[in-house]
This record gives sequence, structure tokens and C-alpha cells, in this order.
Amino acid sequence: MMTDRPASVQALALTGALLATWDALHPLFDQWFQSSRDAANKGACGRHLVYRDGTPVGEEVEGEDRTGQPTMTATRLGWISAARHVASYSAGQLTGTVLLTRVLGYRVPASALLAGAGINALTHLVIDKRQPLLWLAARAGKSGYVEHCTVVRRLDEDGVAQVEESGPGSAAFELDQALHRAIGAFAAVTTTWLAIRSIKKGRTR
Repeated sequence: MMTDRPASVQALALTGALLATWDALHPLFDQWFQSSRDAANKGACGRHLVYRDGTPVGEEVEGEDRTGQPTMTATRLGWISAARHVASYSAGQLTGTVLLTRVLGYRVPASALLAGAGINALTHLVIDKRQPLLWLAARAGKSGYVEHCTVVRRLDEDGVAQVEESGPGSAAFELDQALHRAIGAFAAVTTTWLAIRSIKKGRTR
């Protein structure tokens, strides 16, 4: 079976460039460009009402008047916060990819680039909501890992340690990052396949 050597080399080069770019930019846009508010609230879940900053209604600071401030369910706040984070993440990833490929003299078709970005964005949104991630971890037999590897960052008013299960340093965070990177590899291959296919179609017309 004959191999289209130039096309194969081009595909490998583009996949490598996308993988390197997305992996290098991932921590920047997943951490530095994520607002503290979104980081704290994207995992919110429940039917109880909260304010926009995540404070539950009825648990206001003593003496603070929040009359008239808009409220929503915790679940809604979580999705809004996660979507806002994913929007900034995707914008940064797309900008970085376009800059790199243009500097190197390569134009990735918009349809291929948006397909890869879409895969990353949609899965990032679901994973960052935490509940789907924890569900998947349980199905994969990782519940013990998640429960064991937690972190304590502060004590409450009574001096009791507050365990955090999903922040940096926890098993949930590591599983989160591993999934983002693995899906990024799939998205890079998908983008490359669509880009090469588009180029071949253009040559045969």
C-alpha cells in the first residue's frame, strides 16, 4: 500500500504543533485567565438560592443589606460561571493557535479549527462542573482516590479543618487536568484530519 508521504508528514507536523500549543497554553488560560469568582462558583450545584457571588440566601454577613440583589439557583450560577470560564479559555486557545500557525506560514481552515476548539470547549464545560467528573471517576473505580487525596486550606470559626475535594492538589483536580489534556489530543487529531481533508478537496477541484 502506497503512502502519501507529503500528506503524512504535514499531518504529523500539524498535529504536533497543535498538541504542543494547546498543552503549553492550557495552564495559562485554565488558571491565570480564570476569574476567582468563576473558579469558586463553577462547581455550584443545588436548588437553593444564592447571590451572584455564590453567597447562599440566608447566610449573608451580619448587618449586610442585600435587599434587591438578584438571586438564582446554585446550579444556574454554576453553569454560568463554568460557561464564562470556558469562553475565555476557548478565546485564548483559538488566538494562540491562529498566531502560531500563521507565524509558521500555515493556515488551518476555520471549520477544522472551530471543530477542535468546540470539542475542547464542550468537554471542558462538562468536566469543570465537577458532578459529571466525579460520576465518571466513580464508574472508573477512582472514588477511593478522590476521597483519599483531598486538601485542607483553612479552619472554620470553631477551628475545625475544612476539607476541599476539588481544588489544586486534590485527586479531583488531577483527574480534571488529565482529562482536559487527553481530550486535547483527540481534538488536535480531529482538527488535523479535517484540515488535511479540506486541503485535498481543494486540490481536486
